[in-house]
Amino acid sequence: MATLNVGNLGEYLRDQRRNAQLSLRQLADAAGVSNPYLSQIERGLRKPSAEVLQQVAKALRISAETLYVRAGILDAERDRDEVETRAVILADPTLTERQKQVLLQIYESFRKENGFEIADGGEGATDGADGSDADPRDSGGSAEQDRTAG
Repeated sequence: MATLNVGNLGEYLRDQRRNAQLSLRQLADAAGVSNPYLSQIERGLRKPSAEVLQQVAKALRISAETLYVRAGILDAERDRDEVETRAVILADPTLTERQKQVLLQIYESFRKENGFEIADGGEGATDGADGSDADPRDSGGSAEQDRTAG
């Protein structure tokens, strides 16, 4: 697995944000992350998850894959299909956050079963990684319950 280069990522994010003429607060709001957390990412003090990078990329209207490569999560060619699959799942507006996480857990388990490493080390997974407490077909409950469930 590639090593993380969060300093380079932070500089790149700052440049992209400035090119988009967005303040730190505007980008944080658009990406759904806190202003201090985004500031720490830009300064190389925090290592964002693949999901946070996906949200920031969407807010900046740039490729999430580019951010994954910059963060050292993705080897530019080797893991392209895996990252694209994860990105599509995370970007699907018809799924709840809980459903997205369950799908990612199932996907990761199949990749492990077939002998492939997960590009981000499974950091996007939530509690209950075995999927035993969640049914991807279960769409019951409110969005608030989904956000606080795990």
